[in-house]
Amino acid sequence: MNFFDYVIASSFKSWQLVGMELVKAKKLKQGDGIGIFTPSSPSYVHNPEMYEVGKRNLAQLGFNVIEGELTQKRASQGYRSGTPKQRAEEFMGLIENPEVQGLMSTIGGSNSSSMIPYLDFKKIRESRKVICGYSDVTSLHLAILKYSRIKTFYGPALMTWFGDYPNGVMESAQFFWEAVTNTSSPRPLQPFSKWSNHGRDWSNGDWKKIPRNWWDNKGWKVLNSGLIEAPIVVANLNTLMSSAGTPYFPELEGKILLIEEMAAPFSREERSLRQLQLMGVFDKIVGLIFGKPEFPDTEGAPFSLEDLLLEIVGTKSYPIVSQFDCSHTVPMHTIAEETLVTFRAANSYDVDFILKESFVEEV
Repeated sequence: MNFFDYVIASSFKSWQLVGMELVKAKKLKQGDGIGIFTPSSPSYVHNPEMYEVGKRNLAQLGFNVIEGELTQKRASQGYRSGTPKQRAEEFMGLIENPEVQGLMSTIGGSNSSSMIPYLDFKKIRESRKVICGYSDVTSLHLAILKYSRIKTFYGPALMTWFGDYPNGVMESAQFFWEAVTNTSSPRPLQPFSKWSNHGRDWSNGDWKKIPRNWWDNKGWKVLNSGLIEAPIVVANLNTLMSSAGTPYFPELEGKILLIEEMAAPFSREERSLRQLQLMGVFDKIVGLIFGKPEFPDTEGAPFSLEDLLLEIVGTKSYPIVSQFDCSHTVPMHTIAEETLVTFRAANSYDVDFILKESFVEEV
């Protein structure tokens, strides 16, 4: 019985197995297959060369790239690759394919959530496959975390990370490799030496003709000091808010919350952050991290995004930092959902972030 049948039969609650153990994905190795699925935007139509560059660079990392059915056909329905059912069938086809050990999204978009009623969460759990993506793929991360209880990976998509011309974002590729192959712990995460949010036009070839601009990375900015050890939940803020009121909105009591954005006009950030505050989220969590927004927009405000964040969150006893390197900016760290971490924020840019467990395991 698929998830849609569960909803029809007796609501979401029947699939929430109380006490179901949270499991890790199986570790990957060179030569393993990574299946490419397109859960929302068919961006391979808008920039087919970037898509091919992404495939090449992922293969050069040591993986066998296997395209899902819609992706192989370069299917498009304008803003989406196919119907919700077709997109879910592509995803489940890769889950059931014995030649595929991991899945990675082509890119994000706006409508991955439409797949949720058609996914088979039991099969996803049984597969123990690496599932990686970011941004709009947050919807799938949250639903799979809730109903399959398997750690998925907030990390690079094929086009926007491996497709960076000509060799991808090397640091992102390196940390993705570490995330899906390394079973050792503990491991510290540290800020990258450089970072970039330099967008270049796809339509005229600027994305491959103009070198990316890079800036020195000051590190992760402490907004409130503290020390905590707890599981972390990673989400795109805009997509997280689209899950509010649904049964798959994450359980955040006692968790560290890492949120990040692509476009960040302050008026929309205030609305989203205020909604989280009114929902009681900032009273439930034990740590808060804000990733580097790719395109912040003050909209004329005389204050910073950090000022706005603290205005809404209020006085807390837990650590809060901003400018974290798991976001739409490059490079990015790959982080598995609900991984146990130690998070210490002292002052200025003095931050420790230690992974207390591996993301994957030998099975």
